[in-house]
Amino acid sequence: MSVPLTPASILGPSGRIANRLKSYEQRSEQLQMADAVARAIAEKKHLIVEAGTGVGKSFAYLVPAILAATAEQVDQARREAADDDDQVGRDAKRKRTRVVISTHTISLQEQLVNRDIPFLNSVLPVEFSAVLVKGRGNYISLRRLAGARARAHSMFTREEDVDQIGEIDRWSKVTADGSRATLDFAPFPAVWDEVQSDHGNCLGKKCGDYNDCFYYRARRRVWNADVLVVNHALFFSDLALRREGAAILPDYDVVVFDEAHTIESVAADHLGISVSSGQFDYLLNKLFNDHTNKGLLVHHKHVEGQKLVQSLRYQSQDLFAEIREWQQQNCQMNGRVKSPPPVDIDLAKPLIALASSIEIFADTLKSDEEKVELNAAAKRCQALADSLNTWLTQRVKEAAYWIETSGRQQERTSLCCSPVEISTVLRDQLFNQVPTVVLASATLAVGGQSFDFIRNRLGLDTALELKLGSPFDYRNNVKLIVTPSMPDPASDPSGYEQAACDRIKKYVEQTQGRAFVLFTSYKMLNSCAKRLAGWMRNHQYSLYSQADGVPRTMLLERFRQDSRGVLFGADSFWQGVDVPGDALQNVIITKLPFSVPDHPLLEARLEAIRRRGGIPFMEYQVPEAIIKLKQGFGRLIRTKTDTGQVVILDPRVHTKRYGQLFLDSLPECRLIVD
Repeated sequence: MSVPLTPASILGPSGRIANRLKSYEQRSEQLQMADAVARAIAEKKHLIVEAGTGVGKSFAYLVPAILAATAEQVDQARREAADDDDQVGRDAKRKRTRVVISTHTISLQEQLVNRDIPFLNSVLPVEFSAVLVKGRGNYISLRRLAGARARAHSMFTREEDVDQIGEIDRWSKVTADGSRATLDFAPFPAVWDEVQSDHGNCLGKKCGDYNDCFYYRARRRVWNADVLVVNHALFFSDLALRREGAAILPDYDVVVFDEAHTIESVAADHLGISVSSGQFDYLLNKLFNDHTNKGLLVHHKHVEGQKLVQSLRYQSQDLFAEIREWQQQNCQMNGRVKSPPPVDIDLAKPLIALASSIEIFADTLKSDEEKVELNAAAKRCQALADSLNTWLTQRVKEAAYWIETSGRQQERTSLCCSPVEISTVLRDQLFNQVPTVVLASATLAVGGQSFDFIRNRLGLDTALELKLGSPFDYRNNVKLIVTPSMPDPASDPSGYEQAACDRIKKYVEQTQGRAFVLFTSYKMLNSCAKRLAGWMRNHQYSLYSQADGVPRTMLLERFRQDSRGVLFGADSFWQGVDVPGDALQNVIITKLPFSVPDHPLLEARLEAIRRRGGIPFMEYQVPEAIIKLKQGFGRLIRTKTDTGQVVILDPRVHTKRYGQLFLDSLPECRLIVD
């Protein structure tokens, strides 16, 4: 009799993985997490699980998810009633449990798709299919590419744009999946926009390239897969579409969010709106560029449309100038807008008139190819008009609205909106709709044990909970150094910065480089980099500063190869960065990572907490900063043999009452008060 498949039969000391790998080390924490995920799926409950570094979270959720997705649920009556050759009969043999795995970072997504899932496919005695889901715009449209080739000289001003169309055409004949990721160069955005697969610019089954279409091939694989791997951005884009009755993903029964600590910020981005002057410039120039006499309407000789575009261009410039002028006189310093600005220019009506003109002109054409390109442009005009109207009338309730400006003359303007609280949306659209949602991360609990913060922020009312420590020996392998005698960064910022630079020298010397220095602002990072550049050179340390504008991956690779490297990083280096081994032995945290309280969205969130009688600092800012501190701390120990020190320069972790919450949230290690 065969042994039933359970997480223990795969991950346990006598399991299939142990039998395959001689060096396999069974981890009790991993098996506990796998059992909890299996229970949540079986009982159709939600689960929050914090699992420290080294637990092996990916296998702990992948194994039970795959077992659930491949478990046969036989409907005996239907199967006997249907002929074996009948499709209904075949479908009746198993009711599919489809699983979505969502990650925040590309590196984790690549680990799952390229390493973990193929390995489990070779070990597990069940057949399953797993697919990496990409957004539609990642795929080439063969029909649109042919059209772009024909229109290239009437659409593009620069010869290099035309050359790229030719290069993409050659690539399209040899690529296996038609995905932009497999191109050996980065296409210009304006070029890729002309050739990418686009929902509003698709003929579907009427297209002559339908059978060879890369997007529809990928879509068929997605609809037939057991396990879908996505990123948080795509997942919440799909959730936003589901509110409108559309979808990117097929229906699913289980969602596992790895790196779940990032969900609130990603969801807020994708459930809000953003309209910019750049979007107007881009769309109008795509239709008709009066300086170069290029564009889609020039190619089709739609003269009336060109006149409407020219008029709209001036109106658009006037509208955004009027908004900037109003902002300077009426808005808060952070650009927050608490009531709709009283603008005189109505840009939505002429945009809709342009869309109508393009659609009427498209109806006079015989070619479906020409019609669909023009109708897609008309839909873009209508969508932009709707987004602008939504922002100007503040149609989205219980949301924060604000204006951002950039450019040398602050001439680029973005109108932004995000829901203040996403908990209601997630409760209604996710947790009440999907049988099992698993939230997993190394950093979800606050103050050592509590998941209250993440539950309240996300609207997760009832869930199983599990907190697992790391199997790594932090007590013997890590020193945690705190510095209570430092100046207070809030009351004496200049004195604090000078003292921080002196301490950075001291602690960098202790490990002879091999250090991350993590900052909470680019301003302080840049200032400290300038102060310390000479000292670093004189002491033969290589300073790798994020302020230099070098891409993160390149900066990281240079640091890894340098035995005396010191890397100065801001926000993106606090999480998702992996430097195992001796290359990193020192993480210096300059300040407790409190969010800037004057950002419009954060300001609105704090106001909402205050209105309901809460204390924003303790209910939101401290827990959020604790989770980010745990992420920064987690950069140091990535394998069982890693050792080193974490230094917290901010004295508030020792001098303020809330400081103990930060310390209680970190793994137990040797504490040194310096």
